[in-house]
Amino acid sequence: MSHKPSIIITGSDLAQEAVDLLSDYQLVYAGRQPSEADLIALCQQHNPHAIIVRYGKISASIMDAAPALRVIAKHGSGIDVIDQAAAAQREIRVLAATGANAAAVAEHTWALILACAKSVVTLDARMREGHWDKAQHKSIELEGRTLGLIGLGAIGSRVAKAGVAFGMQVIAYDPWAKQLPDGCEAVELTALFNRADVVSLHCPLTEQNRAMINRDTLAQFKPGAMLINTARGGLIEEEALANALQDGTLGCAALDSFTQEPLTAPHRWQSLSNVILSPHIGGVSDTSYVKMGSTAARNVLSVLRAGAVEESTSA
Repeated sequence: MSHKPSIIITGSDLAQEAVDLLSDYQLVYAGRQPSEADLIALCQQHNPHAIIVRYGKISASIMDAAPALRVIAKHGSGIDVIDQAAAAQREIRVLAATGANAAAVAEHTWALILACAKSVVTLDARMREGHWDKAQHKSIELEGRTLGLIGLGAIGSRVAKAGVAFGMQVIAYDPWAKQLPDGCEAVELTALFNRADVVSLHCPLTEQNRAMINRDTLAQFKPGAMLINTARGGLIEEEALANALQDGTLGCAALDSFTQEPLTAPHRWQSLSNVILSPHIGGVSDTSYVKMGSTAARNVLSVLRAGAVEESTSA
């Protein structure tokens, strides 16, 4: 039985670099898809000082099962899976690994944009079926087209720079952005929907922007536009998007995040040929896996060590 204070990881693994940083703690792995009941049971058993969140959600009930809990660190940037109000009430710090996966998500965004524009998935499937579509197929050329970005943080800014390099007109909506990348124009949201050939989401999910892409806003898109989401599934009203794809309002969509994860099967997305799907892996690369784990570990230590200093000072 370990006498080290414990940290729960809501996953089955952590980068070795992060494990090394946390050598003074007992690491308890909750598995790939821990339920609320699983996490409550582990908290009651181990009374962790910290939780590193890879998968699942952290509710007030989970926090209450861990009286020693001082910090919840996200293995990534999306802290909407943590009940932040409940954490604040219990004086539990919530920290994100901001920017640790920015390069990976930006690259995946461009993989999805290009896959849509160049019909990569469709043409591959046709080739495997024995077809040779050179005579009738025309892909979409991005140079001169308009890229609309919602959110200009670490990820959105990288996507913007690549858009400029592709020769696109880049417009963005982000009322909190302190500065814009070179070649990027700030616009209001309605103007972005009206003008963009490609709309890409790069904002956190909040109660204010939940379902911001819905039937009414989709009606403002340019006919045949593309929608890319490597941010959060809750930003999109999925039924409205599916209808827009089916009736031709949108030309194509590519989704890496979903309202409910993992995606259940059968699902309507599987019947639509003009949507590309990936299992929320935009931020998971060989390099970002290490960066996210190490940053989450350092975030945990910053809180726990500060607390230890305070306790020794007051003793």
